[in-house]
Amino acid sequence: MRRVAIPERANWRELAAESGFAFHTIGGEPYWDESAYYAFTLREIEEDIEGPTEELHLMAIDIVDDVVNSEQRMRQLDIPEHYWDWIARSWKARDPHLYGRMDFAYDGRGPAKLYEFNYDTPTSLFESAFFQWQWLDDQQRIGNLPVSADQFNSIYERLVEAFGTIARSLPRPFYLSAVRESAEDQGTVSYLYDCAVQAGIDCGLLAIEDIGVTATGRYTDLEDNVIGTLFKLYPLEDLFREDFGRYLPDSGLLLIEPPWKAVLSNKGILPILWEKHQGHPNLLPAYFDSGEGDLPRGWVRKPLYSREGANVEIHLDDGARVESDGPYRDGLIRQAFHPLAQFDGRYALLGSWVVGDRACGLGIREDASPITKDSARFVPHVIVDEPQAQGVLMA
Repeated sequence: MRRVAIPERANWRELAAESGFAFHTIGGEPYWDESAYYAFTLREIEEDIEGPTEELHLMAIDIVDDVVNSEQRMRQLDIPEHYWDWIARSWKARDPHLYGRMDFAYDGRGPAKLYEFNYDTPTSLFESAFFQWQWLDDQQRIGNLPVSADQFNSIYERLVEAFGTIARSLPRPFYLSAVRESAEDQGTVSYLYDCAVQAGIDCGLLAIEDIGVTATGRYTDLEDNVIGTLFKLYPLEDLFREDFGRYLPDSGLLLIEPPWKAVLSNKGILPILWEKHQGHPNLLPAYFDSGEGDLPRGWVRKPLYSREGANVEIHLDDGARVESDGPYRDGLIRQAFHPLAQFDGRYALLGSWVVGDRACGLGIREDASPITKDSARFVPHVIVDEPQAQGVLMA
């Protein structure tokens, strides 16, 4: 694994505008960064990223049954009791799921270490699936990358396949939804909408704010039609605590991601996994923050529902601390500290995509801090077996 400088495409901003990539710059700061790329060998991708991703995914799926059938576990995850039976029914019915992303620390010199699962509302999908693939194709045509270069990226194909597989099980009408004013979330659902249409599914887009509720607790679209299936890029834990969400258990609505994903998107799954698979090379020791468990010096405290690196505390083995602000306070875990790979002052977090039950792609975000926040930049990657440019920076 290495970081390699490369000239930007002269017209990439125009290409971004044409493709609907409206959030390549956020708050005046670049989000998409193609001044460099990360290079991996095929062995690194297949053995260190793809294989462990699929193994960890199966381990996580395997543990859901234990959690939904345990009041103690559901309380540990701070899931409101009102939703327990609904989540258990969803799991028993094996309500269809679509995609997720695992975040890893990896430097090419040891096993990738799982930081967390993003299994409810993962973003950075469009840039992972489409825009970095277009970047690779363009750089090959320009001659900045060899034609033999490849990318760990079959996300689009797997999404279309997954939509096609679950199409018949989706009650209609089917809508994909996100917050109206979030450019990133709207970009993600628009891309997923295109994938669903390519799979032959009749569906529509609907802002979360435009969803209504009938007197009998059914969710409706702008024409008062009862919604059959809803892909919602909106956190389940927020729905659990809003009046809008209290109707979910009896609404008859099929959600994607399904209610049982609330178990896997919760950081409490990390200590549960560690308890069952202690010593697994891709897991970090983790415990609920109750004083139990013996972590070595150097650990990270995370809220169960923290997103975008909010309210994370890193306690380094030399006594130093790094903290981030945010709105999350209740329900905490502690996880052993394992550093992100660092290149020229940038910390690289690897996001490994799972669609259906298959690992199928990689997206990398960089931050100036060891805590990856919403200000992190997205940097493309390639698979090559030899350095292809000067200025290579090793981790």
